[in-house]
Amino acid sequence: MSEWMEQRPQSEREWKIIEGLLMESYKEQKRARRWGIVFKLLTFAYLFVLLVLFAQGMSPAGGLVHGPHTAVVDIKGVIAEDEDANADAIVAGLRDAFEAENSVGIVLRINSPGGSPVQAGYVYDEIRRLRALYPEKKVYAVISDLGASGGYYIAAAADEIYADKASLVGSIGVTAAGFGFHEAIRKLGIERRNFTSGEHKLFLDPFSPLKEEEVTFWREVLQTTHKQFIEQVRKGRGERLNETPELFSGLIWTGEQALKLGLVDGLGSAGYVAREVIGEEQIVNYTPRPDPFQELVSKLGASLGEGAIRALGQATLQLR
Repeated sequence: MSEWMEQRPQSEREWKIIEGLLMESYKEQKRARRWGIVFKLLTFAYLFVLLVLFAQGMSPAGGLVHGPHTAVVDIKGVIAEDEDANADAIVAGLRDAFEAENSVGIVLRINSPGGSPVQAGYVYDEIRRLRALYPEKKVYAVISDLGASGGYYIAAAADEIYADKASLVGSIGVTAAGFGFHEAIRKLGIERRNFTSGEHKLFLDPFSPLKEEEVTFWREVLQTTHKQFIEQVRKGRGERLNETPELFSGLIWTGEQALKLGLVDGLGSAGYVAREVIGEEQIVNYTPRPDPFQELVSKLGASLGEGAIRALGQATLQLR
């Protein structure tokens, strides 16, 4: 009896220790289940977002469209092959907008400083072609902050152009810029070795002195491109233009000034044009969206470094 009394406290202590260990184990399992639920919910939310983005990417209008509407195609930023405002993307949006059964008019919403005359020319020609195919659907270019150079080149293909009174419009000119480093490398004692076949293969090379005949030739190229630009603006605007000596000089005007010069037909926003001019307030955006997965990765910061440094002195024509 005395031995049992001596062993009992020890057994109780052992049971308390075991009980404590079991309780801790239970709490750990509970916490693990709770975190498991959280991670499952996060995974579900992530997959749901991907599904929504993918579904939006499948439709040019971001979903099913019911009833008559005004179709909008955005032209934002520099117009160039490797930019969002490239001819292929813009033209794809325009074709979808024209082909849509319930679109009653198309608005080109422009906010661009210009860019490649080739890309702008592609879009200009396609607008003219689509207008001929769908004569019942008019195209209205609406300039927001800026519709300059290549941006205005494209706008000139529309039936009518609208802008805000403070918008910047025009800049009908051509530019090609670079740098000259030949004096700098000479002073630094740097010898450049470049072997070519062809008298003008190093044409406008930034590390070589300018040749007068090459400068003359390049100016002729710019003047030819400028004439092409002017011709397309005249073709698009016709007798509405109030031509002055400065109209095609590369200057830029406010929307209010552009109205007097015949560069625009009225003052108003995209919403105003849809409501008051086209007569259909419902707006559907047909601007092609980027690949949803690429867009998501880009937002997570994986697209850093896309703006790689271009070669110094590379000469490209720009409508500016």
